[in-house]
Formats: sequence, structure tokens, C-alpha cells
Amino acid sequence: MDSYQERLDILSEMIAFARVDNSLKDSEYHFLITVAEQLGVDKDAFEALLQQKASKPSLKSQPDRIVQFHRLVLLMNVDQEQHDKEMYRLRNIGLKMGLPPAATEQVLRIMHQYPNKVVPPDVLIDIFKTHYN
Repeated sequence: MDSYQERLDILSEMIAFARVDNSLKDSEYHFLITVAEQLGVDKDAFEALLQQKASKPSLKSQPDRIVQFHRLVLLMNVDQEQHDKEMYRLRNIGLKMGLPPAATEQVLRIMHQYPNKVVPPDVLIDIFKTHYN
């Protein structure tokens, strides 16, 4: 991730994804705040993003796209609910990122095998490695 704007774009995409079910639950908000802190985005800038139209990040590297996909999977599951609309949107985001559809589907299938549907990063990486070889 090269710039502050790219980090804002990542958060913006995540906020839009969280709102796909027309709400932003407290658990999703707190998760997003935590991601903002990890990305070095202060609370005021984050709050401003909540009021703006979503922008799409232009993640250049494959690892950055995989990390963002993982963040979105975690965000989808933070409220312990999954909606068809979220799954559909997540699949489309993965496609637009250029991630292998079979890998994204595998992640979405196996997440149910883990507590709170949190796919461990090493498992996620192995899935994508398999699909790139």
C-alpha cells in the first residue's frame, strides 16, 4: 500500500461493503475503526469517510488484494450474520480484484469450519497459492 489515499479507499470500500444490507451495526463499526487504526487513519478521517460516497481501491499487488479480500470476509462475519447479498457482493469484489474465482469460493466454503468463521491467514494464503500454481 503506497499512499494515505489508498488506505482511505480501502476503508471506503469496506464501509460500502458493511452497508450492503442497508445498515452499519455496532460490531461492524468497531471492526472498521480497528482497521482504520491499523492503517494509520485517525477517527476524524474515518468518520468523514462514513459521509462520503464509496471509492474503490486500486490495489496493485496480489498480496494486497488477498489481504483486502480477507478483511472483507472478516467484516462480513463480525456480526455473526451472512446475507446472500453480502456473499454475492464479496464474490464480485473478488472478481474485480482479479482473484481466482475458485479460490474465493473455497475461502467462502471453508470459513464455516473455523470459530467465528475466521479463516486463519496461513490457510487463506495456502488456498490462493494453490490456485496460482
